[in-house]
Amino acid sequence: MIDTKTYDVAIIGSGPGGYVAAIRAAQLGLSALVIERDTRLGGVCTLRGCIPTKALLHTADLLEEARHGGDVGVSAREVRLDLPGAMKHKEKVVRQSSNGIAYLMKKNRVDVVNGFGRVAGVGRVSVVGQDGAETTYAARNILIATGSAPRSLPGIEIDHRTILSSDSILELAEVPKSLLVIGSGAVGVEFASMFSRFGSRATILEVLPRIVPLEDEDISRELAASFKRQGMSVYVDARVERVTRSEGGVEVLARTSAEKTETMRAEKVLLAVGRKPLSEGIGLEGVGVATERGYIRVDPFQRTNVPGIYAIGDVVPTPWLAHVASAEAVVAVEHMAGRETEPLNYDQVPGCTYCSPEVASIGLTEARARERGYDVAVGKFPFTAIGKARILNETTGFIKIVGEKKYDEVLGVHIIGPSATELIAEAAAALRLEATSEELVRTIHAHPTLSEAMHEAAEAVAGHSIHI
Repeated sequence: MIDTKTYDVAIIGSGPGGYVAAIRAAQLGLSALVIERDTRLGGVCTLRGCIPTKALLHTADLLEEARHGGDVGVSAREVRLDLPGAMKHKEKVVRQSSNGIAYLMKKNRVDVVNGFGRVAGVGRVSVVGQDGAETTYAARNILIATGSAPRSLPGIEIDHRTILSSDSILELAEVPKSLLVIGSGAVGVEFASMFSRFGSRATILEVLPRIVPLEDEDISRELAASFKRQGMSVYVDARVERVTRSEGGVEVLARTSAEKTETMRAEKVLLAVGRKPLSEGIGLEGVGVATERGYIRVDPFQRTNVPGIYAIGDVVPTPWLAHVASAEAVVAVEHMAGRETEPLNYDQVPGCTYCSPEVASIGLTEARARERGYDVAVGKFPFTAIGKARILNETTGFIKIVGEKKYDEVLGVHIIGPSATELIAEAAAALRLEATSEELVRTIHAHPTLSEAMHEAAEAVAGHSIHI
């Protein structure tokens, strides 16, 4: 079957890249078609990633706060986790979020088709529906926003019962007595932190020399120390050699040093070793779209090597972050529409990890700034010296500002501690505006707030912190 309408843009995928692209297209007067293979809109982020994970992390935060309520004069008896209730809340949030996206599609007059979409040729996409029927649509531009899926490790099969992915762990009916997490990026540490507070004995295995390896080294050290204080086990430089199912769970043989291997046992294992782009089987080879290790190669305006075909999000080799996909979507669609647009500066992408304590960062780490040849100046300030943190009874962590001495420009900001994922927005604005640490110092921060730590860290760049 051939649809006779020609769209300005056909978008394969309805995640935070795809649906944002559709809305921006409509705002610019372009006709848009969204193709989604799932029965609900929103992609991995809404259905199996950011939204449900953070809903459960919020439950973990409240649980831990209630347990320590007596420290601030609020005593609650028999504080316990109601996992079915937490899962019900998670599903409610997911449903509301997905329904909200569906509403936005209708509001913006975006056509939505359910089925598996693929590039059928330059200017053509085909969709195989749930009934097996195939329909071909014409489009002046095609935007590939198919996203990614969890990776496994060679020789390890994710069975979704004892060896879990970040998808299947969200559907557990019971809290495992023990959970071993392989990988310590954002996904790994979030689930380890969550289930540790839910009552699991949590262990993290990381093959690299430190956990959250993309973060500044000071952040990695502080997070590892905090996790150990919370009773979690953390192994770095640990290479998994074998994973076998055993009665009652899983056995993992890991080399934890050059001379030592250890056998670790857990009821459940979570593989959190990254994600792979969903680029197979969507017709790229037929039209000659260039890929590298499965990722679609694009230019700064998200164009592939084939005219009229663009790609964004996890399917291109940029950070696996929902807000990156959304930002790339706007660039791609504005370029299609012939509007002046601005490619992303990937040095200015905030990263947020919602474990406890929270971690957030933007810009260059201290090590990366030195590698690029900057004469670096660093300012750090701990939350222990912030009144609002003491009020909240959350004093773990610090804010670290990486600046350079010649012009005093702020190159990076790294936060571990309470509300880090919210505080990072100020740093994002500062980097965007090429702010100096002196300008942050001269910006009056309200008292008492956690944001005062940003002011004090800026003072510390020049050695002038006041409250320490």
